[in-house]
Amino acid sequence: MLGGSKASTGGQPSPLPGKEGEPAFQRTIVAVGDLHGDYPNMMTVLKMAKVVSENGTWTGNVDYLVQTGDIVDRGDDTLKMYRYLENLRVQAQKAGGDIRSHFGNHEVMNLIGDWRYVPQKEILTFGGVEARQQMLSRGWLGQTWRANYTITTRLPLHPSLGPINTDYDPEKAGRLQDISHAAVSFLHGGLSPTYEDLTPYPSRINSLGASLVKKLQERRPLPAPHPPNQYPGLPPATTQAEHELYGGNGPLWYRGWAMDKDAVVCKKVDAVVEKLGVRRLVMGHTPNFTGIVSRCGGKILLIDTGISHAYGGVLSAARFSYTLTPTKQKGYWIEKEVVTAIYEQKEEVLVDSEREIQADFI
Repeated sequence: MLGGSKASTGGQPSPLPGKEGEPAFQRTIVAVGDLHGDYPNMMTVLKMAKVVSENGTWTGNVDYLVQTGDIVDRGDDTLKMYRYLENLRVQAQKAGGDIRSHFGNHEVMNLIGDWRYVPQKEILTFGGVEARQQMLSRGWLGQTWRANYTITTRLPLHPSLGPINTDYDPEKAGRLQDISHAAVSFLHGGLSPTYEDLTPYPSRINSLGASLVKKLQERRPLPAPHPPNQYPGLPPATTQAEHELYGGNGPLWYRGWAMDKDAVVCKKVDAVVEKLGVRRLVMGHTPNFTGIVSRCGGKILLIDTGISHAYGGVLSAARFSYTLTPTKQKGYWIEKEVVTAIYEQKEEVLVDSEREIQADFI
């Protein structure tokens, strides 16, 4: 199994052990699911995945940390968690890495005014109901959501596929040869095969998400939160496409990849990943309290394990390790991709794929 060197941070080839002076490429991603207001458990997960050191600073051992949404609700540590992650984002970017953050259904619920899962003690940390509303709409947290959060991410495993969130273009895939789909999709809920706004991926979904969030944050007056007040719903100006984004078949709420039988999902997933230009669909939202779930040979990865004390599940993270190592024949490479579930007392390899490919990107 290849690996062991420090992750590359600039998208450039970096030497691997046993290949001194010979260029190779390595990318390491760590993904974490729903956190729901639990700062201590979040910190334990980030430390055990070696994303941060014991004192909570960015280690540089990974290129990207991905969090798939639902930081808010069910716990009291909302402000502390978002503030910490924004500080960590700055550290990561200074080191050449980054954090990819996503809206979960609970972030959007809070913007709507659906506060059913907000603890009263958490509201007090904001200074009360009105102060919390202002923070989510106009305050630094609302601004952070607008600037740094998306509905989904297409994260390339190799820079030849372009920057993060470059739309997949089937017409250009041929020139990328064997790595045209060397990317991973991350989001909160799921990308339904029947969702009409899947493409262009990911820009269409993220554009709809940004538009809906803007309308929710700029709604005036801000609706009184439910409960105890009436459920406010989406703003009158919400388009049909934005309604569907937030609907049960949309990317914030869809559970089919987690809930449907293997015979159903494994029959459908190939067409979806082909259409999106990715190899794997990684999502939170639907918890499995015993561990990360891999379905259909690792094409579907469910990473919500109930990390928050509100659920009492297991603490977990998923690590994606990707390497390209040159062979003796020019233009041929050994591509290796390993996906590992990380727990407090063990690690479990979910995907271990190695093959020889032909490409002239380096």
